[in-house]
Amino acid sequence: MPSPKISIIIPFYNEKENVVAVLEETRCTNPDAEIIAVNDGSRDETESLIKKFSDVRLISFPKNLGQSAALYAGLLAASHPLCILMDGDGQNDPADIPMLVRESENYDIVCGYRKNRQDSWQVKAASKVANKVRKFFTGDTVRDAGCTLKVIRKEYLRFLMPFNQMQCYMIAMLEHAGLTLGQFPVNHRPRRFGQSNYTILKRASHGVLDLIGVFWLLRRQINWPASYHVAPKKENSQG
Repeated sequence: MPSPKISIIIPFYNEKENVVAVLEETRCTNPDAEIIAVNDGSRDETESLIKKFSDVRLISFPKNLGQSAALYAGLLAASHPLCILMDGDGQNDPADIPMLVRESENYDIVCGYRKNRQDSWQVKAASKVANKVRKFFTGDTVRDAGCTLKVIRKEYLRFLMPFNQMQCYMIAMLEHAGLTLGQFPVNHRPRRFGQSNYTILKRASHGVLDLIGVFWLLRRQINWPASYHVAPKKENSQG
């Protein structure tokens, strides 16, 4: 079977030390993929470095809008039906993408979970608590909501409601729509350069309001059928 055509969406925010290595490695491990790099209002040389890659599509925001906006913009712009999301800090391994794409033949959505997570114990502990609280409110089955590495079909964009921090609840919305989820271990690497744009305090301060909003949204979300028929447009007869 021929390999499916895929679009890989990578958001970058002030990642001048990482952007070149991430794009080169992604192209090397996925030579036929469409790569969409989203410059999320970076104040450093990130955008100019992305422009050096003639085979990478660039979306550039005039100001920082957040990871959710960057991922959603990439999904909207993707040319191929199968979309892969990953981080731009180099901690996700693009060599895992072919495996996740193969597994997507058996599921509607495929997520990675970090098998040897390279974060501090404080971050890992906070993540465990956040996962339990999120699952209590949303009922999702996501093992590692903080792992950006995911495979989503573009046709399922209609199930998503874009908002800040959407990436943490994306799978909850898709599962609520009745889609099947496959979860597989992926490599996780320590950040080589720069600093994370997220802190425990920042995540926690947004978390309560997000949970209230998502709890309400999931109960008001339109239950779109996974597939439905749209009749072709009729042409006007002449004469």
